[in-house]
Amino acid sequence: MLARLRDEKERIGGALLELEAHQGYQLLEGATLAGETLSLQSDVRARMASLWMLYDLYGNVLSAAEDLRARHNRPGQAQLAELTRLLDGPSVEMPAREVPLEQRTLLSVPSGEKLTLRAAVDRMTPLYEEVARSVAALDTVWSTLLSRLAEVEAERRAAEELLESLGGVDPDFERLRGELESVAAVVRSDPLALARDGLADTARLDAVRTGLAAARRALEEAERLRDGFAGRIRGVAAVLDLLREAEAEARAVRDEVVAKIASPVLPDLPGSAAALADRLTAVTRPGAGTAARGAGWNDVARRVADLERAADTALAQARETVGVIRGLLDRREELRGRLQAYRVKAARLGHAEDAELAGLYEQVRVLLWTSPCDLRKATVALSGYQRAITSRAKGADR
Repeated sequence: MLARLRDEKERIGGALLELEAHQGYQLLEGATLAGETLSLQSDVRARMASLWMLYDLYGNVLSAAEDLRARHNRPGQAQLAELTRLLDGPSVEMPAREVPLEQRTLLSVPSGEKLTLRAAVDRMTPLYEEVARSVAALDTVWSTLLSRLAEVEAERRAAEELLESLGGVDPDFERLRGELESVAAVVRSDPLALARDGLADTARLDAVRTGLAAARRALEEAERLRDGFAGRIRGVAAVLDLLREAEAEARAVRDEVVAKIASPVLPDLPGSAAALADRLTAVTRPGAGTAARGAGWNDVARRVADLERAADTALAQARETVGVIRGLLDRREELRGRLQAYRVKAARLGHAEDAELAGLYEQVRVLLWTSPCDLRKATVALSGYQRAITSRAKGADR
């Protein structure tokens, strides 16, 4: 029995030491905590103190029994009775409880509860299981949060290094850094405040990481701009040159359409080249990319990127406007071509000398070759000429 109990004691001691060596327990013991996690820390410490107290009392009784047996190779009745009491009786004396004043008597003597060795183990078991569950649950939440926090802080460091090399400040980055500091303090001091249904809630960290990743990409773009600033500026200037050409072409084509087409419905003329050129001048002005102006290359990068997009959009719109305006002239040329094709068809059908067709042809020709040309009337007249030719062709088939 002594051998079995000694083995049991060693296994219990090993389990307690293994529990204290657990990562979650070490995190709990080594941190300055607050909130829910502080309450858990206090509870775990109280339970562990009770566990070690019971374990020590258990070990003391077992050691007393082993000493007694070791001193008597052939124990007599008195020694056997004492061994039986130690191993099987209420031999584990708990510390005396403080008795409330109203429950005391004049001769009362504080006394503690007495347990058998088996009862002591039975009392230790739920304490151990509760601590183990609490520590494991905390470790699951805390490990997830700390791992995610490490990833977010790596993202922050990368952005910080870029910002430092670029100079200036970035308000969005500063806001995200403040939010990261706030949530990091919660992760380190009260991770259970970020737990939902026993699992880590990483939403705040994920939001910060997404924002920092976007900030880092913007700073990388700023770094690329700094390294290729002259080339980017030349590119914008070249687009603005094309834009000026497109706007000039739009004005010229519009003037031609107004002269050659009657009552045209025209889009507004493009005219953004001058404003965009002013923006380009502001970006390239000395000092525009220095921290002295309250911003660094990251701010210049945003301005250049916006200018590039605006210039490309303006050029596309100007070219589209030219196409729309020129389309009226193209429509007139298309109608002229169709008129000549219908005349050839009439001749092929043997109606080259048809007076009615000749009159219809002349009516359409005058409309199409007179400035300004009324495209609506010309289109209607051309359709009448086409129907007349088609009617004669069907008559010939019959």
